[in-house]
Amino acid sequence: MKRRDFLKSTSALMGGTILYATGIPAMAQAEPVSGGTLIWGHSETTQNLDMHQTGTASTGRVLQNVHDSIVTVDKDLNVIPNLAESFEISADGLVYTFKLRPGVVFHNGQKMTSADVKFSFERCKDPATGAVNFEVFNSVASIDTPDDLTVVITLGQVNAPFLSRLAENGAGVIMPTGTGDVQGTTPIGCGPFKFVRREFGNEVELARFDDYWGGPAYLDKIIAREITEPTVRLTGLRTGELHMINDIPADRIAEIEGDDKFQVVSWFPLNWDFVNFNHDFEPFKNPKVREAFDYMIDKEALLEGALWGQGAVTASPSYPTSASYNHDLKQRPQDFEKAKALLAEAGYGEGELSVVFKATTNYPYHIEAAQIMLEWFRMAGVDATIEQLTWSDWLSQCWVDKDFQITMMNFFTLWEPDFLYYSLWNTEGAFNYRKISNAKVDELTAKARVTVDPQARADIYKQVQTVVHDETLDVILWFRNGTIGAQTGVMGLDTIVHPNGSNLNFHKVWLQS
Repeated sequence: MKRRDFLKSTSALMGGTILYATGIPAMAQAEPVSGGTLIWGHSETTQNLDMHQTGTASTGRVLQNVHDSIVTVDKDLNVIPNLAESFEISADGLVYTFKLRPGVVFHNGQKMTSADVKFSFERCKDPATGAVNFEVFNSVASIDTPDDLTVVITLGQVNAPFLSRLAENGAGVIMPTGTGDVQGTTPIGCGPFKFVRREFGNEVELARFDDYWGGPAYLDKIIAREITEPTVRLTGLRTGELHMINDIPADRIAEIEGDDKFQVVSWFPLNWDFVNFNHDFEPFKNPKVREAFDYMIDKEALLEGALWGQGAVTASPSYPTSASYNHDLKQRPQDFEKAKALLAEAGYGEGELSVVFKATTNYPYHIEAAQIMLEWFRMAGVDATIEQLTWSDWLSQCWVDKDFQITMMNFFTLWEPDFLYYSLWNTEGAFNYRKISNAKVDELTAKARVTVDPQARADIYKQVQTVVHDETLDVILWFRNGTIGAQTGVMGLDTIVHPNGSNLNFHKVWLQS
């Protein structure tokens, strides 16, 4: 079976995160040793280093090693204790009691207590902080600290996904009291590595934290070199300048797999991608225009053309193992005549609609995908041009200022359905940069939060997906595979991929001497 066929067959299972490796004969045999600096070719550029404020997975992938959350998830995405060694939920679902792990030390030498939890959660809740996950705490009525190792959170109303939302560092991270002002430039946490320095757009340096509560890491240091150009990244791996890279260029994976000087780790999925419309742009206020653009796109051909088939098309953005994944949804086929007819119904004849597609060079395959789609848009009678933006400019223009007409983005760690659907499609959602305001979605996402029964909640999220699809609020494209390429002396790579498929955890990674 060819590798691409294998990827398609495994992806189609939708059964879970599929992790497999090649060229790693010593991974399970050698005894770990301490020492050494690992040079990682990071495919993206870090932004604001404040874990509460950052909305980028690229930054979170680094900060995953600096911070720990109060709870986390196991390989099956079940919530388990972390900085809290236990937790209890009252029968009415309103009171959450956390017993903290004793002896946890922050990188500044301060011992973690319940006061730090209270500080962190109240900081995230405070609108002045500008936290991405502020709405996780909207239902919190009080946070009490009866002793140094006990935190009692009382909700004003049931918030069924509250605990699982705390399992991601964005909301559940615990910072030392009083460090809010420095987190954006010199983050302080209690994770296995402490922040040393950052040269913006170039590299980030982390050093082992010997007092880590989970035991010290093996590596002395990690240097994450930010190399967004795939060929340059791969060249660095080949020349030995880099110990490992993430995101092997899709058209070069087989080449690296066939070279016994390297090892490859691949998994499904890394993220999902979608095409975005600015719902404040007059043409895209009309659902017929949005639907017309959906009919212009051949999703399978786009997957092959931009990603070399390294993934699987999907009509649902739900994590593949989630009970909320709506298997009944089907992507619209490419149909130029249908697209032209819908545009005509909306009042746009051939050549009468012009759009600018903003895409970021931070994801080179987005540029390739945009270039392919622009040809299809033109074939459907739309005058389309592309504007290539750096990651910082995309974040500034599209994310913050919402200054775009059509764009493309991917999201990584949204395995929790409330995080996914409320954040992205609710009118008040922190990730709603498309200016979407849909009364039905708002109603359903709010209803899901007070629905305790898991199956009933999953059914509500399936309804949300139906609205997103039927009204073409966005166009969901595919899940993308994740890949790591490494020198054969990099060990412990079977531990590096977080269960969410996005974050990388270097705690148990080590270098052969």
